[in-house]
Amino acid sequence: MKELPKWVSLTLYNLKGFIVIDVKNLKYRLQFVKALILSGGKGTRLRPLTYTGAKQLVPVANKPILWYGIEALVKAGITDIGIIISPETGIEIQNKTGDGSIFGASITYILQDSPDGLAHAVKIAQPFLGDSPFVMYLGDNLIADELSQYLEEFKTKNLDALILLRKVSNPSAFGVAKINAEGEVLELVEKPQNPPSNLALVGIYFFSPLIHHAIAKLKPSARGELEITDAIQCLLVEQKLVCARQLKNWWLDTGKKDDLLEANRIILDTNLTTENLSNIEDNSQIIGRVKIGQNTKIINSTVRGPVIIGDNCYLENCFIGPYSSIANNVKLSEADLEHSVILESAEVIGIQQRIVDSVIGQRAKIYLALKRPKAVSFMIGDDSQIELT
Repeated sequence: MKELPKWVSLTLYNLKGFIVIDVKNLKYRLQFVKALILSGGKGTRLRPLTYTGAKQLVPVANKPILWYGIEALVKAGITDIGIIISPETGIEIQNKTGDGSIFGASITYILQDSPDGLAHAVKIAQPFLGDSPFVMYLGDNLIADELSQYLEEFKTKNLDALILLRKVSNPSAFGVAKINAEGEVLELVEKPQNPPSNLALVGIYFFSPLIHHAIAKLKPSARGELEITDAIQCLLVEQKLVCARQLKNWWLDTGKKDDLLEANRIILDTNLTTENLSNIEDNSQIIGRVKIGQNTKIINSTVRGPVIIGDNCYLENCFIGPYSSIANNVKLSEADLEHSVILESAEVIGIQQRIVDSVIGQRAKIYLALKRPKAVSFMIGDDSQIELT
């Protein structure tokens, strides 16, 4: 049997009369929904970490931020995923994430030569997206809500766009939506000086193929980019069906250090379970929910959860406080830290003052020569070395 056309009505006749089936009202149920994850950009807000790596690969609870989005999409039943990558970090993302098989997905990588806007990313991805409706997911965003509820509404109501919103205290820093009582979108503005509301666009969008026609009409904004908000505004002007829903739970854009640490705190608070405490020396103490990786040794130390520690780590004479994530191959000695993220193969030696609210990059090394104040805070990029004297 041939595939039914996507945008027509079909009439079936029988001996007693006829039945009319409006296939247009079932178009999204008959189509295969794809996903587009944006994982390009330069990550300027997370420098110096992102001078040497992709911001979407910075770990939250020892898992790359990007992977949370992939897992959320797969959980919602979307397994055909395109990932927008940049020339600077694309190879790293491909090597880390692979073909998608570890997630139960199929991943296609799409190179965006320059960061010319979200709508530009959709434009260059059109050969991959084809005529399929799709979810666009910004790769450095995390939400608590499951996508399936919004995907079902998008499909059932045959929407041309469904956007997700969250109230924020600084709407001028975001794309902002004005909506009516029914959740229909009245206006969208990108980073307005005088916001029409405090409802910011979350970095997750549901689109029908009509978005491609809207993007084709766009011209670069004052920022020199093709804005996705302008494309959605085109749909509104053409009286297409665009709706919005407010998230029920938290949303974090992990583009800044404090947001990254907050995401780490929330994930540890909500998802962590105690695991693998076999390599703990008798003179060490584990309190609360703590997950410890393989071949990790903890000697004469206290770990107060929620804390996650990766594989092949060595901790001696340390206090590890709540909401800390320690990646693989990390060495800590005479260290006292909490509410911090330590990336792979970093070393912290002799820092007896408490390290708080810190992100320490891969292979970074921090040593203490002389006694310093009671607490210190760091944002240290990959391969850095700091000696406190």
